[in-house]
Amino acid sequence: MATAATPSAPDGAPAPEPVPKQTKQTVDPYNVTGEVGADGVVKAIDYNKLVDEFGTKKIDDELLARFERVTGKRPHHFLRRGIVFSHRDFETILDRYEKGEPFFLYTGRGPSSDSVHVGHTVPFEFTKWLQDTFDVPLIIMLTDDEKYLFSEKKTIEEVQGYCASNVKDIIAIGFDPAKTFIFSDFDFVGGAFYRNIVRLSKHITLNQARAIFGFNESTNIGRIHFGSIQGATSWASSFPHIFGEDEKQTVGIPALIPCAIDQDPYFRMTRDVSARLKFQGKPYAKPALIHSLFLPALQGPGTKMSASIDESAIFMRDTPNQIKNKINKYAFSGGKVSVEEHRQFGGDTSVDVAYQYLRFFLEDDDELERIRISYENGEMLTGELKAICIRELQKYVAGFQERRAKVDDETVKLFMERRPLQWRGNPKAPVVVPKVVEGEGAEAAAAAADGEAKMTKNQLKKLEKQRQAEAKKAQKAKEKAEAKEKAAAAATAATTAAAAPTTEEDKAEQTADAAAKTEKTEAAAANAAAQEA
Repeated sequence: MATAATPSAPDGAPAPEPVPKQTKQTVDPYNVTGEVGADGVVKAIDYNKLVDEFGTKKIDDELLARFERVTGKRPHHFLRRGIVFSHRDFETILDRYEKGEPFFLYTGRGPSSDSVHVGHTVPFEFTKWLQDTFDVPLIIMLTDDEKYLFSEKKTIEEVQGYCASNVKDIIAIGFDPAKTFIFSDFDFVGGAFYRNIVRLSKHITLNQARAIFGFNESTNIGRIHFGSIQGATSWASSFPHIFGEDEKQTVGIPALIPCAIDQDPYFRMTRDVSARLKFQGKPYAKPALIHSLFLPALQGPGTKMSASIDESAIFMRDTPNQIKNKINKYAFSGGKVSVEEHRQFGGDTSVDVAYQYLRFFLEDDDELERIRISYENGEMLTGELKAICIRELQKYVAGFQERRAKVDDETVKLFMERRPLQWRGNPKAPVVVPKVVEGEGAEAAAAAADGEAKMTKNQLKKLEKQRQAEAKKAQKAKEKAEAKEKAAAAATAATTAAAAPTTEEDKAEQTADAAAKTEKTEAAAANAAAQEA
């Protein structure tokens, strides 16, 4: 087949770079690129177009107002600023919270490097806030199998190594171990989870997988099948150690999945299958989703941070100096070519990476608005804006690294152990928390309905040990506080006793001592005067 010749450059001049071909934007679980225009410039991701294409709903002011009424909490700055911008059935989750009906959070991480970057922490930070707000269980999936299947070079051992490191990164976000379960696919797939994987995969055809994910004849069958693994995690019945063995009850418990919008195709597929499935007459709950924007790569809009390209991202292992150098050297600027032009026309915050990062990591709304106005009217220069961004990122990464250093292997073991979780849900509603029960059928269902479900002996032992440990800790703290109070009281009493006479004899003795001291002082003064004379 004939190909077009590359134009030659004049002698001594470098060959011109080829102009990128005009293309549409691509957003799926494996590719994120903005549209390339006729001029070869990559445009920012058009999220409005994605909402239309994916069939999601925008998060509007009305929904945010309802969220605040129901939870009593001001929406997170990701919600206020449109960083978390789209959803599927979030209203249903608010309905359930209002009624005290159970649901859970589910998110995940594909371990592709030994350190996460700031783009990875965005959905985790928001998920932690949701967990604290709703007080519900959280399941975090580490898709080590996916990263092996979708990489031509990585080995299973390599991705398992990344998994061991990334789980510590995730824990360092600050999740509550009492209501958080983390697992890796290689370690957890089996039992109830695998049964759900098979249920889901049976209802997905090859043609559907091709249409949703773009697979072709050369795609390995592991990749084609993986969607059923990621989807089955959104069903509560995959986790009987958390929600109980009675599937008639658990199939109706939905997940709320905070994720970047490129992950939506997996759960569109799962929602479609859920709508068609029933367990003994009980319908499966469709997972609800809440989508975030991408934190752009340092190279600018239309790009996504990559774990395999160090210059594209700020990694959570980076030193303060590395953060400074990356922002100054690589962060795409919305400023003008010259200072004079910038002062006259101002900068473009919509494409400026330093400003976009501040939208994510600077919590003060008033300060962010002051920066935007100052930069757009030309008062603030690019270097000044980057300096603010560097300071905020250094502070954020340093806080993470301090928490990460405290995560040891025992902490990891705690989060990844199969165990019942503890949560309360909405404190203002009659809380209906599923209990982990022993056995199946009517007996288990009745126990769950009465709120007196039985636990296994091992589970009771673990729970009792945990209670005893907490009681001992509380008792020690109480004894320590009492000892401090007693010591302080004793010291005060001793001081008072030494300072204040308690009997007439003590008073007389103190008066005599004072008179003697006065005589000595007067005698010393007389001697001194005589010597001078």
